[in-house]
Amino acid sequence: MADARQTAFKILLKIGGGAYSNIALDAALSRERLSREDKALVSALVYTVVERMITIDYNLSLYLERPIKKLKPQVLAALRLGCAQLFFMDRIPSGAAVNESVKLVRNNGCAYAAGIVNAVLHRAAENGLVLPDEDDVDYLSVKYSCPQWLADLWSGAYGQENAEGIMGASLGAAENVIRVNTLKTTPEKLMEELTLENVQAKRHERIQNALVLGNTGAIDDLSAYRRGLFHAQDTASQLCSEALGAREGETVLDLCSAPGGKAFTIAQMMNNGGRIFAFDIHEKRVRLIKEGAKRLGISNITASVHDASVFSESIPEADRILCDVPCSGLGVICKKPEIRYKTPQDIDKLPDLQYFILSTAAGYLKKGGTLVYSTCSLNPSENGDVCRHFLSEHGDFFEIPVLTEYPKYGGDGFVTLMPHISRCDGFFIAAMKRSG
Repeated sequence: MADARQTAFKILLKIGGGAYSNIALDAALSRERLSREDKALVSALVYTVVERMITIDYNLSLYLERPIKKLKPQVLAALRLGCAQLFFMDRIPSGAAVNESVKLVRNNGCAYAAGIVNAVLHRAAENGLVLPDEDDVDYLSVKYSCPQWLADLWSGAYGQENAEGIMGASLGAAENVIRVNTLKTTPEKLMEELTLENVQAKRHERIQNALVLGNTGAIDDLSAYRRGLFHAQDTASQLCSEALGAREGETVLDLCSAPGGKAFTIAQMMNNGGRIFAFDIHEKRVRLIKEGAKRLGISNITASVHDASVFSESIPEADRILCDVPCSGLGVICKKPEIRYKTPQDIDKLPDLQYFILSTAAGYLKKGGTLVYSTCSLNPSENGDVCRHFLSEHGDFFEIPVLTEYPKYGGDGFVTLMPHISRCDGFFIAAMKRSG
């Protein structure tokens, strides 16, 4: 049987080498022989370290004589795991957190650092979590483990109170929301089936055919999932599908579709009628769309490889088009915590690509048709700025109101879903219509 902390330690080293946390974690958990409890511990350790790294490293720097960047990766990983347990995992005794971290360096070729790890973590345990003074410029950055540039971006765009709300919501587990496959079942029947599998399920407060789950374990292990009775989809993504307003018999394009969640929900809203053409630039991701549609019993989706930034005469005119464009992901940090460590340079070129995709999409839309632009980003440069640029260059398009009960920012009718307000992914949704 594998050891949970050693497994987490190896995953963190891979993430430090450039691997995505969710991919590295899923691969390790499927490979290692671990109990359900140990798998949960590994996940908690990895995600706590990744999402709290700035806070952890600030505390480590108080007790280290040399800069953190000078430490060997194995030593730093052990120290971070120790701090994660000391500061953020109450059920783990401090002695175990320290001793197990010392064991990690001894068992992974860094026995020389055992004394340093022991001393630093003992001091951290004695002093507890330390934050800068509230009037220090880096207070919010350290408190919420958020890069300063990102804290400044959100404060400038949405105000200090919302910025703190967004940063706070980026820490901890997200609500587990699913979409009921209305082609096969009803919310009431699915809740009964999930209860038989010891899963807690309740109706979503806002969305008619959505459920909120608890105690799920791995969703794809559930019989109800394998039988195609639901697919996992966050509240924000479901609202985006709702904003498109597709109807049975229409032709719909989903230009950046994979893994296909929005297309599946749209197909259900269309009662599996009409036609949905779903595209992605990668064949592997197109297969995900096809496999998901087959599992759900959806037959009106045609999935193909296509670059959304390139116009194709073979794509038919559509009544409605969804452009859920590639973005920085700054609204889904709670699910992909390493996104918080992107730099401004990582995302500077995205608005140009997003505008180009949106403009290309406009060429497929019928007169009187509806075009929805969306991102899972909380960055005005990727959101409202792109849409205003598009509308200024395309005089036959105009903004239309959708999801009117949700907050607006920037003096227009575009929807920005805030995670701390709407209890969902941070998301941007804009609907535009082509003149008839």
